[in-house]
Amino acid sequence: MEYEKATEGIRISVQPRFSLADSDPSDGTFVFSYHVNMANEGDAAAQLLFRHWRIHDFVDGDSMVDGEGVVGEQPFLKPGDSHEYQSFCVLRSPAGYMEGYYTFVRPDGREFRVEVPRFHFTGPLVVPGLVRDSLDEEGDSGPSGPIH
Repeated sequence: MEYEKATEGIRISVQPRFSLADSDPSDGTFVFSYHVNMANEGDAAAQLLFRHWRIHDFVDGDSMVDGEGVVGEQPFLKPGDSHEYQSFCVLRSPAGYMEGYYTFVRPDGREFRVEVPRFHFTGPLVVPGLVRDSLDEEGDSGPSGPIH
């Protein structure tokens, strides 16, 4: 699923994905990647300065992340330009969401916030007791792994 929102001519699109290869549901580790595209559909250039995230994990609750740029970059977007990046988030729950905003600055020095739409993380349903690392008493492996 893709989530989109435009603020002051900057359109943010986000596509989250569950990464089974990097996760360990039996240990309560769920890794989600997300791909972000930011496009300047307006008339004036803008540079991304900061990011602010609210990450909601249905097990661990909310956490906030603030920082400069995105993945070490502060892209400058002229009208018609876009910038893409990919990052990830580790949750203790198979479900959660992220939302937040980017702080941009125009060439005249005016700063403004660009909203990032809330995007949801959905991983496999894990039922306690069905995920096993070893055989049960009778030697039957039974069901193992996450239930999709």
